[in-house]
Amino acid sequence: MKKFRFIILGAGPSGLTLAHSLLDRGVLRSEILVLEKETTAGGLCRSATVDDSPLDIGGGHFLDVKHADVLDFVFRFMPETEWNRHERVSKIHLRGQMVDHPLEANLWQFSKETQVDYLEAIAQAGCVRSDPTPESFATWIRWKFGASIADDYMLPYNQKIWSMDLDLLGTYWLHKLPEVSFRETLKSCLEGRPFGKLPAHGVFLYPKEHGYGEVWRRMADALGDSIAYGISIESVDLGTITINESWRADHIFNSAPWHHWLRWTDIPESVASDIRELRNAGIDVDYVPETFDGQAHWIYEPAQSLAHHRKLLRSNFCPGSCGYWTETNSVRSVSTTGWRHTNPYAYPVNTIGKPERVARILEWAKANQVTGFGRWGTWEHMNSDIAVKSALALGRSVA
Repeated sequence: MKKFRFIILGAGPSGLTLAHSLLDRGVLRSEILVLEKETTAGGLCRSATVDDSPLDIGGGHFLDVKHADVLDFVFRFMPETEWNRHERVSKIHLRGQMVDHPLEANLWQFSKETQVDYLEAIAQAGCVRSDPTPESFATWIRWKFGASIADDYMLPYNQKIWSMDLDLLGTYWLHKLPEVSFRETLKSCLEGRPFGKLPAHGVFLYPKEHGYGEVWRRMADALGDSIAYGISIESVDLGTITINESWRADHIFNSAPWHHWLRWTDIPESVASDIRELRNAGIDVDYVPETFDGQAHWIYEPAQSLAHHRKLLRSNFCPGSCGYWTETNSVRSVSTTGWRHTNPYAYPVNTIGKPERVARILEWAKANQVTGFGRWGTWEHMNSDIAVKSALALGRSVA
């Protein structure tokens, strides 16, 4: 039996950052253990070599530049000189053409007749008319964007990503969508240029000579013997805070999906019920060797005739590479003879009642010396920069 002050479950960006944040605040290396089920670190941000170039097996992951503290931390392991800086170019394949994202800021790229169609629908949207905010997801989308953008793009695209009844989704998370007002949309059509706030990753960094997984691999290597790979958790004794009857801790930090805990330990039925209600989307990442023509870094595909919902054109951000990869909800995937990586836990799903369920789960966990953090510990779809920022703050709060 080995005793530690802190055991961290998961060596993704959140777990790795937390471990280093604790070390930065004086916790001894011998007091920390990171347990990882895979043979390499990085979680959804891992990379593989496919067709002689890096491919990010979790889909599209990039380092946003918004948070200076995140950049300072990441550059400790991969200096800034090893990254290329990109001005985001993302497209939507709609009505037979490629239009810049976000759609409502770039309607001016369509014909005048199509612009009028969209503007007329937006002018009749509930938010423009000051109608009450609806609680149904699908109704909210129409209320916010108007019927044309909702039916052409937002609803079919979300149907592809989540592959479920959209009215099971809540509306509490939709503030994350790009915010463009009707006035800004109209100005963009009149002046022929975008208006409004840039979406996430408006400017992003990607390694010059590696996949995105390289920085997390280096971060893990810097932990030395404080990280253990290939660990399958079989049991967690919350009475003694012991994992697999082998490692005991004062406190556990959990970044693993809560569904796993149903197998690991006895959980009160009320909490177990909340855990079983949490939904996640599995995503298949498929490699296509043909190089796609165009300057976009990625392309959104709302058409229901295509299984995938996004293309990642790696030749436009990964120097010397060819081909591209696609992201497809595993429910929609078709069989393939090519390279594929399946991520059963890719996206947390923001179902109705999820915030209340997660709050109850975290309260139970805290009472048992377990803290949930990261994408799966909080069941939040956070980009890697937010995962790092949150884990840095968590380390400061406990050490």
